[in-house]
Amino acid sequence: MVTRRIVVLGIATMPVIAATAKALGAGLPPPDTLATSAGDVTLQPLNHATLVLVEGAHVLYIDPAKVDFTGQPAPTGILITHEHGDHFDPDNLSKIAGMAAIVAPQSVADKIPEALKAQVRVLKNGESGTVDGLPVTAVAAYNTSADKQQFHPKGRDNGYVLSFGDKKIYIAGDTENTPEMAALTGIDVAFLPMNQPYTMTPEQAADAVKAFGPKVVYPYHYKGTDTQMFADLVGSAAEVRLRDWYAAG
Repeated sequence: MVTRRIVVLGIATMPVIAATAKALGAGLPPPDTLATSAGDVTLQPLNHATLVLVEGAHVLYIDPAKVDFTGQPAPTGILITHEHGDHFDPDNLSKIAGMAAIVAPQSVADKIPEALKAQVRVLKNGESGTVDGLPVTAVAAYNTSADKQQFHPKGRDNGYVLSFGDKKIYIAGDTENTPEMAALTGIDVAFLPMNQPYTMTPEQAADAVKAFGPKVVYPYHYKGTDTQMFADLVGSAAEVRLRDWYAAG
């Protein structure tokens, strides 16, 4: 089988072969890779707001929710942005966590199953720490619109900036375009949400991209949103990667 490897701004679309597709689960979009000074990071979208990042022995599950991780490597770290069911499911977490380190805001830590509480590191907005030895900073994630603040109140939820060698990945969580987001610098890859009424509109997300300047951006958590509109609005400000986050059902 002939395969191709296409590189744009340091992101490579990995070859898709039958064995890989079977291992990752039917219907998933192919993973991408980000070249870093520490080694390649594999970025695998799973569903809605859930993804897996792998670099060497590091396997990070992001917002595992109630998602099937069959075929994925066992996690060495888990990051949870907030308590909503499409991001955090206590029962599923108990099944998949093993001995993985867990980073979460206090509101999630309070709901973590008792058997996992010793593995949890709480990060407040603006705090930094590590997960599985990787640097991580919690970024405030909240609604700024007056009629939406009941969904994600300021101070409760996190986004995260993860460092892999010389590269930074930003997972925004559920948020609108906040001053804290606009103040980010040096972001290589960003995952931004856009669905109404809970997070951003395509216009808000495009404005955010132009403010903090990630090199590559993935729309995620976008069900019901025109992501092509977002890509058109971003234009040449960043490389927009459109993936089907709902392919697996």
